[in-house]
Amino acid sequence: MTANWISDEGEGAILRLRVTPKASVDAVEGVETGADGLAHLKIRVRAVPDKGAANAAVLKLLAKALGVPKSALELVSGQTSRVKMVRIAGLSGGEVGKRLGLMP
Repeated sequence: MTANWISDEGEGAILRLRVTPKASVDAVEGVETGADGLAHLKIRVRAVPDKGAANAAVLKLLAKALGVPKSALELVSGQTSRVKMVRIAGLSGGEVGKRLGLMP
């Protein structure tokens, strides 16, 4: 485990996200720690949380930010929640952190 918002899993990584839909811009904003002491990667998307539109926007934004195809990403949990878990195939947790500019 590289940080508590990201962990290695087999040939990939799992990210814990906190998503804000209906934002003014699509952006990966960095890591924040919640009241529960767990860190989340904070993401804002313009899409509304209706019929999976915000979830699709999150996956598209992450794929672009990481330079991987959208098919490498899978929403593991949090389909109807702001807190989501996303699996990324083919990248370690450390590599994900580096590509997002959040780890050395």
